[in-house]
Amino acid sequence: MRRLPRNPAGLLGAGIVALLVLLALFGPPLWADAAARINPREISQGSSAAHLLGTDALGRDLLARTLTATRLTLGLALLATLIGTATGILLGTLPQVLPRRAGRAVIAAVDLLVAFPALLLAMFTAVVAGLDAQGAVLGIGAALAPAFARLTHTMTASVAGADYIAAARMLGVPRHRVLTRHVLPNIAEPLILNTAQAMGGALLGLSAMSFLGMGVQAPAYDWGRLLNEAFGHVYVTPSAVVAPALAVTLAGLGFMLLGDSFARAAAHTRAPAGGPAAAPAAVPAPDEPAPDTVLEVRDLTVAFPGGTTPVRQVSLTVRAGEILGLVGESGSGKSMTAAAIGQLVPHPGRTGSARIRLGGVDLDGLTASERRRLLGSSLAMVFQDPTSALNPALRVGGQLAEVATLHGGATRTEARDRAVERLDRVRIRHPADTARRHPHELSGGMRQRAVIAMGLMNTPRLIIADEPTTALDVTVQREVLRVLREAVDETRAGALFISHDIAVVGEVCDRIAVMYAGRVVEELPAGALHQARHPYTRALVGSLPDMDTDRSRPLTTIPGRQPAPGDVGEGCAFADRCALATARCATRPELRTRTGTHSVACWEVK
Repeated sequence: MRRLPRNPAGLLGAGIVALLVLLALFGPPLWADAAARINPREISQGSSAAHLLGTDALGRDLLARTLTATRLTLGLALLATLIGTATGILLGTLPQVLPRRAGRAVIAAVDLLVAFPALLLAMFTAVVAGLDAQGAVLGIGAALAPAFARLTHTMTASVAGADYIAAARMLGVPRHRVLTRHVLPNIAEPLILNTAQAMGGALLGLSAMSFLGMGVQAPAYDWGRLLNEAFGHVYVTPSAVVAPALAVTLAGLGFMLLGDSFARAAAHTRAPAGGPAAAPAAVPAPDEPAPDTVLEVRDLTVAFPGGTTPVRQVSLTVRAGEILGLVGESGSGKSMTAAAIGQLVPHPGRTGSARIRLGGVDLDGLTASERRRLLGSSLAMVFQDPTSALNPALRVGGQLAEVATLHGGATRTEARDRAVERLDRVRIRHPADTARRHPHELSGGMRQRAVIAMGLMNTPRLIIADEPTTALDVTVQREVLRVLREAVDETRAGALFISHDIAVVGEVCDRIAVMYAGRVVEELPAGALHQARHPYTRALVGSLPDMDTDRSRPLTTIPGRQPAPGDVGEGCAFADRCALATARCATRPELRTRTGTHSVACWEVK
């Protein structure tokens, strides 16, 4: 709205719409009597001082009738727009709450309706519903619905992959609540903007229906009905069609210009193969872990159609009060491993494992509802981008409180108080004020600490932090890492810290697992990072400059590139980039324990 005064087209559209609204409100009281007054002596007269735009076949003033018809015309157009909008939004969101096959059927039906000519669909519906104003409104509403359904489905899909949606799913928030609380508020803007343009289309469509005799019937009249009545006399008194034709044109133009201006302003303010994958086969589980183990993963594999396997038999353990760092290049499978642990692998991916235990409970032995309940209360996810991890349409405190009400059984007051306390725990100043703010009102570091506070709402057993400091500057990064370390120490939770920065991992973590091409190739204590044995880990460490680095020499680099998940062969995936590779590397080495706390998957490491 602030940009509207600087947009001439928008000002024109707003002025026309405002004038129409005034005419709809005051037109009937002012001109209804003149519009209904029959005068046999002035039948079908042209323009005159008494009748500026002439009279109709009964001597009634055409200008007065046009002004009076504004209320009925706009009212029917508004009703048709509401019907089309509501029906379209319902159809567009149904795939989010229905089973997958039923959702696809709805999408297919919408695609079929979108391909059908809108006016023909409106006429068909009107014929079925009745050739009157009610049938015309239903027909135009039916014609508008497919386009809104397609827009809604597209916008819903665009936010469905956001981290805050994934977090809500992991918390076990019901589908309908995810839709109404997290999805619809974030796609409301484009829907509202398109409603203004749809209003113009509905007005034109209803006028066309009435003109064809399929809409408003005598003695009632709208602009289309006035055009229908005047059309038979257009060659005798051409002025008879001027008033309703001009009204239809200006009204349609006004709504179209206003809707287009809103859309442009909104856009200006925004920041710049194969069949289904088979579930990977599980292998026998090894011996029982230590009693204080909060996460045990054995032979975790994630596969997608077409032979793409981003995670291959990964085994991890995280103990209480310990931070395990998972490090590797982009595409090594770190984030997909975290998604598999949190049961968030996107369709059509399939997850297989010998065992995934959280807090000693085997996830594979639980029902879907039991699994959601356990993950919602025992697992906290801290995502890379706090902007996408927090719902921009909701206040920060409300989002934190939702966790406590869903899985902690807290009342709203208790949940709000706990949210403020958790914000204070992660060193956010003025936590009560912060809880009342929206995410865009916070800095990047505050948003990330708020996400950590959200994870601590129910005192989780495991915290998964997926590159939580990547988007932050060095100073804020250090603060967030300190908060994470303090949270683990205070709650005695275990943490899986994912990063591509081995220096950050070495600073905050207790142990480090190095991933390459979907597998763990080395696992060692963080304090022994300088004693890494695998060639890949040594290359990562060597590529980090420090105060003793000789600046006259180029930094260490790793030649070549990591193979894509679908191109990993049977041998060592690092062999093509390794200076120590031999013929033996054509067979993949297993991860073997070299010392009590150090394991390496390399034939050349003794």
